[in-house]
Amino acid sequence: MKSLLYAFLGGTIVGCGIALLFAPAKGEDTRKRIKDLLKKKGIDFTDDEVERLVDQISAQVEQ
Repeated sequence: MKSLLYAFLGGTIVGCGIALLFAPAKGEDTRKRIKDLLKKKGIDFTDDEVERLVDQISAQVEQ
């Protein structure tokens, strides 16, 4: 049951990230929104980690 919950939460985070990437906002603003959203969920990311996350999501979307 926990793995299903973790899969759902992971999918939610990735989905939100993708939605934010395609929103009509500047990249810097989008990255700040991603970082703020993750911080609200109790996940603290550095700017470099957010940048890597954005790069990974972008690469997956392009495939």
